[in-house]
Amino acid sequence: MSEEAKKTRDFIRTIIEDDLRTGKHERVVTRFPPEPNGYLHIGHAKSICLNFGVAREYGGVCHLRFDDTNPTKEDTEFVDSIKDDVRWLGFEWGDNEFFASDYFERLHDYAVELIKAGKAYVDSLSADEIREYRGTLTEPGRNSPYRDRSVEENLDLFARMRAGEFADGEHVLRAKIDMASGNINLRDPTLYRIRKVAHHRTGDAWCIYPMYDYTHCLSDAEEKITHSLCTLEFEDHRPLYDWVLDELETPCHPRQIEFARLNLNYTVLSKRKLLRLVEEKHVDGWNDPRMPTIAGLRRRGYPAAAIRTFCERIGLAKRDSVVDVAMLEHAVREHLNAVASRYMAVLRPLRVVIDNYPDGESEELDAVNNPEDESAGTRKVPFSRVLYIERDDFMEDAPRKFFRLAPGREVRLRYAYFITCTEVVKDDAGEIVELRCTYDPATRGGDSPDGRKVKGTLHWVSAEHAVDAEVRLYDRLFAAEDPNAGGKDADFVDTINPDSLEVVEGAKLEPALAAVGAETVQFERQGYFCTDSEDSRADRLVFNRTVALRDSWAKIKGR
Repeated sequence: MSEEAKKTRDFIRTIIEDDLRTGKHERVVTRFPPEPNGYLHIGHAKSICLNFGVAREYGGVCHLRFDDTNPTKEDTEFVDSIKDDVRWLGFEWGDNEFFASDYFERLHDYAVELIKAGKAYVDSLSADEIREYRGTLTEPGRNSPYRDRSVEENLDLFARMRAGEFADGEHVLRAKIDMASGNINLRDPTLYRIRKVAHHRTGDAWCIYPMYDYTHCLSDAEEKITHSLCTLEFEDHRPLYDWVLDELETPCHPRQIEFARLNLNYTVLSKRKLLRLVEEKHVDGWNDPRMPTIAGLRRRGYPAAAIRTFCERIGLAKRDSVVDVAMLEHAVREHLNAVASRYMAVLRPLRVVIDNYPDGESEELDAVNNPEDESAGTRKVPFSRVLYIERDDFMEDAPRKFFRLAPGREVRLRYAYFITCTEVVKDDAGEIVELRCTYDPATRGGDSPDGRKVKGTLHWVSAEHAVDAEVRLYDRLFAAEDPNAGGKDADFVDTINPDSLEVVEGAKLEPALAAVGAETVQFERQGYFCTDSEDSRADRLVFNRTVALRDSWAKIKGR
């Protein structure tokens, strides 16, 4: 446990420590229970860090359990992606990998027990009729006309449901609780429905599938989970969780504890909305670097350690709130500033010829890999007569406070020499295509022996040695702070930021960047970048911007 975590004891850890101190539990057992119907997102990262984190802190175990009860939406692709994401975040589950489908036979037997005890019945109302009978938040529900079927009839119908005699929706199995309850979740909730769809693990063995609320508590009990940690939307479901376990003889009765889910501004975390973004091709798949999925963040170059730090810092609360996405971006910058190697890359190159540098010669200069870490050492950067600088680093008619290159002005080239612009070369259309400069050989390494000062320092790349690359400048996917605002008639996709991706062709990189692999690095004065895991290859370098060097959105929230 980090020192920061020790100083800020949250309510969940307080409960766990009390349970261990009083002997209620000898060992903490938690679980992370994703549904394999989509890719995990940053909100799931908070739950992963919590469930695996507290198990690790208190010498317990955390199970990875897939709640695979809806075969119409689930796929092994999602199972595999979830495993990859959890491992990438830094957590392992060992032999504790489970699926709700592992318990299908046991869940069926539990349902039969409820029927025999008069606590469940087969209902033949349609889905629309069940909704009508359920009532509203201000009006009690009404009993189904099938609620008083005999135990024998219910057992027979349930067996025939399992045997496949009925069509989808013809019958459901419901718990018999209280149709007048103030908690709608207790108004005879559905436990089983008919779905004649093959399951990704059990194939055609089943045509009835248990509902999530029924499955979840019993899976927890079968695995002897001690603390079932859920987000706040399950608080109203807790009475049903407890009712099912109270009515059945299960291996244990876990305690469900709710905490506030992660909500980020400028972001949507609804699986349904994320799926729509993918299906309507607003993004390039689940792992598009603009997506808040863990796969997208990984492809964008976010370090797993920075995400864990972010989740720790935002802490746990009992009330929902919105976290500024700038906090996540700050955690990424803070981490990368300490560990990322520095390189020079010119995104929009302008050719510079140093007239008094020997033609056909080149040299290697020492460049610092990371000023925050002396142990990172230095590297060699090639320098030659023809260079590229950033086009924005030159201005022909420069204002007084423009401290970069201009006609007659002297600037420092990072790790290299002082240069002075002597001539501006333009094409027939009047566009600047080249600068002619001179250099001072006495300033090698970027310092002047006579003590003269320059205000501007520019990054650069040797033209002879430059590596070509495509650079993708990613920004926030949504321009609106709350993409979900605007009422029922508003469409969140209308708030997509048109500038969320800019593709820059023809960038010039120092040669060492051709071999950085999966490492996220800093392009000096530009931001943090990583090679694109999908599209970059030896003959085509593609770099994604992970995050800018500073948060520019603080000044332009109204854009």
